[in-house]
Amino acid sequence: MKRNKFIVIGSGRLGANIATKMSEMGEDVIIIDSTEDAFRKLQESFSGYQVVGDATDLAVLENAFIKHAKTVVLTTDSDNTNIYLAHICYFVYNVPKIFVRLSDTDKGRLLEGTYIKAIYPFTLSLGEFMDQYEEGE
Repeated sequence: MKRNKFIVIGSGRLGANIATKMSEMGEDVIIIDSTEDAFRKLQESFSGYQVVGDATDLAVLENAFIKHAKTVVLTTDSDNTNIYLAHICYFVYNVPKIFVRLSDTDKGRLLEGTYIKAIYPFTLSLGEFMDQYEEGE
């Protein structure tokens, strides 16, 4: 089975922008969100597929070609949902690359022993602030 899909779950600002950027880079992108209205955040240059549905439903994931995913990025507004889905992608579907956005840095412990990568907006924002602050000195 060829793994050639790039799946984004959660079409908020971060998910929509990742989906758009990866689509522009030529990836075969599928974005999933529970509400169709969320896709309005996608840029006009997005050329992937949109799936409306609850990603915690395995049938929705399978209809979105999760078995063909080479990368999954989880950006819903719920750390618990993102961790749950990351584990489903890891343990059930063996997705080779998984990225999960987490607001609570302590929850990263739930990913230990896996290759799942956590993205912490707080840490990234703090790092960017410190870089810009130090440039100004």
